[in-house]
Amino acid sequence: MDDMAEQVTARLAADLDDGFTELVRVHATAVRAFLLRVTGSATEADDLGQDTFLRAYTALQGYSPQRRRELRPRAWLMTIAANVWRNHVRSSVRRPVSAAPVEEVCQVWPDQRPGPDERAGTALDRTRLVSALAGLPENPRVAVVLRHIVGLNYQEIAEVQGCPVGTVKAQVSRGLGSLRQLMATEDPPPREVSK
Repeated sequence: MDDMAEQVTARLAADLDDGFTELVRVHATAVRAFLLRVTGSATEADDLGQDTFLRAYTALQGYSPQRRRELRPRAWLMTIAANVWRNHVRSSVRRPVSAAPVEEVCQVWPDQRPGPDERAGTALDRTRLVSALAGLPENPRVAVVLRHIVGLNYQEIAEVQGCPVGTVKAQVSRGLGSLRQLMATEDPPPREVSK
């Protein structure tokens, strides 16, 4: 566990409300980035993010101070966010919801760490990447987003996905391979020739 996680869990153990404020401050951006990439909608990501933190706070109220101290907050929150998203998808199948246009989603690209998004240098590349990411099946999409957008390591992703590390590595690999294929099969736009 890194120093930041230890500080957060120590604060959670000492004072739930103070610690929870710090937990949100430290991890809200990563939770939103994850939810934005798996939903493709800034509005849904915000709503599901609030639900994620509400569920986290409710769960923490039932935890002993010792259990709060031993928590791995980043992986724990991503597990909650993934479950909130999956529940949302299940309920959306029963009642269809219109998604925000990809162009709107692409205007919000919060995470600047290396990964698939780093290659998306132009707005068109970002649009294509977000569309391709949305076309991936659930498990590879979640694994790729957690690895390359949120920055979790394979062990943390395995905790979130509830599967072995080897399965996560395969999901990330297949997801990246599918993204490459999807990105390569789309016709590149005509480029303007400067005179």
